[in-house]
Amino acid sequence: MIRFLLVRLAEAATTLLIAAVLIFLGVRALPGDPALAMAGEEASPEQVAAVRAELGLDEPLIVQFGRFVQSVATGDLGTSTRTGQPVTQMIATTLPVTLWLSGLAIVVAVVIGLALGVLAERRRGRPAELGANLFALIGLSVPNFWLGLLAILVLAVGLGWFPASGYVDILEHPLAGLHHLALPAVILGTGLAAVITRQTRASMIETMATDYVRTARATGIGKARILLRYGLRNSLIVLVTIVGLQLGGLISGAVVTERIFALPGLGRLTLDAVFSRDYPVIQAVVLVITLGYVLINILVDVLYSVINPQIRTGGAAS
Repeated sequence: MIRFLLVRLAEAATTLLIAAVLIFLGVRALPGDPALAMAGEEASPEQVAAVRAELGLDEPLIVQFGRFVQSVATGDLGTSTRTGQPVTQMIATTLPVTLWLSGLAIVVAVVIGLALGVLAERRRGRPAELGANLFALIGLSVPNFWLGLLAILVLAVGLGWFPASGYVDILEHPLAGLHHLALPAVILGTGLAAVITRQTRASMIETMATDYVRTARATGIGKARILLRYGLRNSLIVLVTIVGLQLGGLISGAVVTERIFALPGLGRLTLDAVFSRDYPVIQAVVLVITLGYVLINILVDVLYSVINPQIRTGGAAS
């Protein structure tokens, strides 16, 4: 296991280095001039040149990249050209909002997806299975932004059950914070719940048709115990894979949801940075999201061996 973790950490470091290069070049390929945006449309060429020199944009790319890597290695993500605030502070303020939203969305997706997936397998050929499949189809087909707008119109404005926008810190006011994030979390988690429903149903059908499950039934083991011990346990690997792959997508996909519900999260920070050509913020946000993907993939690999010790990693049993 230690050797496996060391290999994965080495791969993660290589991935982050390659990602840093792509992020650096990709940001500078964006149309527009951040120096001009910062100086103003009516600024003279001399003023724009002074701003460009102040930001270091007049230096060769290799020099700019070296400074970027050095700053990241020391934990300094630079200063926003739009607000003048340290980028680290801006991310530290907005990232918890996105993490809370994504975490709640994962909980909603896992609870709904597992329940409907198991129900669909246990009630095959009945209306319950049809309802679960219909939910999965709708969840995969309907865009989140349309579903979010519809939810605001009906549940927030029409019925008044949820706030239409805004954010309350969960750590300071838990109930109010959960109330404000409940509707965005459900909207964000609907697509993932649909995927989990389908995959859980397929995994459960395959598992419950195996020889060892039939043998367990023949020995008189109860249905509930078979379902929990064999069906759900073997479905956990599929569940961990889906959640691991989708969690990073939820963090990056929260941009639209945060915009619709006016949440001060990482998504809104990213959009504002793109519109204002704020290079330091864009680079830092994408790098943080990439780091999240890498860490989540490592965690998923570790959870595989915890759920099923027979899984081999790196050529040796975990």
